[in-house]
Amino acid sequence: MVPRVLLGTAQVPGGGELRLLQRGAEFSIMLGANELMNSRLSGSEEMLAEQACDRIGDRPGVRMLIGGLGMGFTLRAALSRLGPDAEVAVAEIVPAVIEWARGPMAALHGDSLTDPRTRIFEGDVAAAIAEGAWDAILLDVDNGPDGISRPGNDRLYGAAGLARARAALRPGGVLAVWSSAPSKPFAKRLDEAGFAVDEVIARATRKGGARHVIWFATKS
Repeated sequence: MVPRVLLGTAQVPGGGELRLLQRGAEFSIMLGANELMNSRLSGSEEMLAEQACDRIGDRPGVRMLIGGLGMGFTLRAALSRLGPDAEVAVAEIVPAVIEWARGPMAALHGDSLTDPRTRIFEGDVAAAIAEGAWDAILLDVDNGPDGISRPGNDRLYGAAGLARARAALRPGGVLAVWSSAPSKPFAKRLDEAGFAVDEVIARATRKGGARHVIWFATKS
């Protein structure tokens, strides 16, 4: 068996350490014993962008915000669906993740980071949400509403955070939230925040794998 090679480590604001590992052509990002992402498993992250684009429809000058760069699956899927006048801002709070994207994982990210429609924001996605006038806000932060890496992410997924996200969306805009597991309390909070909510099961790969959840919450 090909061994895993440690390529880098990074501290997560608020505690914890990320590790970038490579085995052959496969990359993974770990937090302790938990694998947060793997380059072989992109299906649900791509669906996050694809269905968000489908739901906002064909409108000019789309402004999309993605919370969490990760391995860039969501960004690349969004760029493949959006027109030349779109703007896709990506907020990533761990600087090393951006460095890894431009370094050891550059081939995986392709030209997505240099695409003229892409804007990389090094910082908390909550600050980027506050810019407002977004057509879509896509959150792939931590492992979802019941995350494991940053307790501070609760302010994104709590009632106040959802209210801020809704206020930052244009009419008909979509808040899309990826999660590794279902959460009835979070689904209830989305409904109470005034969104029209659609909960979708997404598989880790196009052919199957682990079952993830994506909530598509539309500002009506």
